[in-house]
Amino acid sequence: MSLPSLPAGALTGCKIIDLSRVLGGPYCTQLLADHGADVIKIEPPVGDETRGWGPPFLHETASYFIGVNRNKRGMTLDLSEPAGQELLRHLLADADVLVENFKPGTLEKWGLGYEQLSAVFPRLIHCRVSGFGADGPLGGLPGYDACAQAMCGLMSVNGDAEGDATRVGLPVVDMVTGLNAAVAVLLALNERVRSGLGQFLDITLYDCAVSLLHPHAANYFYSGNVPGRTGNAHPNIAPYETLPTQSGPIFLAVGNNRQFAALARALHAEALLTDARFTNNADRLQHRDALRAELTGKLASHDAATLAEQLLRQGVPAAAVQNVEDVLHHPHTRHRQMVLEQGEYRGVGSPIKLSRTPASLRRLPPELGEHNEEIRSGIDATYRA
Repeated sequence: MSLPSLPAGALTGCKIIDLSRVLGGPYCTQLLADHGADVIKIEPPVGDETRGWGPPFLHETASYFIGVNRNKRGMTLDLSEPAGQELLRHLLADADVLVENFKPGTLEKWGLGYEQLSAVFPRLIHCRVSGFGADGPLGGLPGYDACAQAMCGLMSVNGDAEGDATRVGLPVVDMVTGLNAAVAVLLALNERVRSGLGQFLDITLYDCAVSLLHPHAANYFYSGNVPGRTGNAHPNIAPYETLPTQSGPIFLAVGNNRQFAALARALHAEALLTDARFTNNADRLQHRDALRAELTGKLASHDAATLAEQLLRQGVPAAAVQNVEDVLHHPHTRHRQMVLEQGEYRGVGSPIKLSRTPASLRRLPPELGEHNEEIRSGIDATYRA
C-alpha cells in the first residue's frame, strides 16, 4: 500500500532489484528504500519464508517480515523457470543495483550471475550477501546468524565468566551484514559516477562477524591472551558494567578519571578518589572486584533511572536497564521519530537522519505479489516505447 507523496529522499531515482530473503539483504534494502530508492522485492511464488515466522501476525503476515520490508514494491517470480529469468532481465535493464543472497552458484546456473549480467548490463551493481563467499575452505556453504556468532568468536566473549558461551539476543551478524551491504552499495554508486561501471559486492556473514570482534581481537593481537567472557563487564575499563540499585540494575560506563570523580561525588563517596586502588583506570581494572563491592554499597539506596539521568547530565555515561516496551515508549524515542505508525503498521524508524532529504514511510510492506501487474505493465510500457 502506498502512502501520500512525500519529499524526495536522497536515493530517489535509484532502482534496486531485491532478490534477497530473510534478514541481511532485506535489512539492507529497507535502509536504502527508506531514503527514496525504488526497491522491487522479488519473492518466489511461495513467498519469503519469514512471512510465516510468527506469531505474532498482522493479517497472516508475520511481524518478522513486516519489520524489514517497508517502502518496497512486491512481485513474485519463479527464477528457476526461463520465463521468470527473462522477466528479471527486463527489470534489470534500467536498474542500478541487484541485491541477492542466493547460495553462490545458483544464479550462475540460471545465467544470472555477475559475469553473465555485467556483460549485458555493465553499469549494474551486483551485491551478494552470503555466508562465506564463493571460494576458500568454507566457500559456497550456507550461513546463518547464530552459527556465525558461534564460529566467529562472538559467543565466546558473551555471557557470564562462569556460564556458557551465549548468543547475542538479537541477530547482530545479519543486521551488521545488511548495514555493510548498504554501505557497499553506496560506495559502488559513488564510484560509478567516475567510471560509469558497476561492480560485484561480496558481503559475507563470516567477514562481518569477524569485523565485530573489537576490542577482543585487538587485545589478542597485542597480548596473546585468548579473551573470555566477563558478563557485562568491559575487558579494558572499570567501572564499566551493570550494578544493582534499589529499583533495578544500572549500567555504568566510566571511561576516564574525570567521569570517575563525578560518579564518586554523585554517590557521596569521595573517599574512593583518595584510595590508591582506584587512582586510574589500570588500578581500577586490577581491583575491579573491590571497586564493584564499594559501588554496590553506595548504589543500594538509589533509584536506577533517577540516578542515571543525574549522572548523564554530569557527563557520566550511565543508563537504567530498560526492556523493549520501555524504550519504544520512551519520550526520547518518540522525539527522535524512531517509531513509525501508519494505520495498523508499527515499525522502527531509520537511524540515519538527513536534514534536507530525510527518510520517510512511503509504502507499507507489500502483500505477496501485490505489485505484480503494476511492475509488469511498467515493463510493457517501456518496451512499447
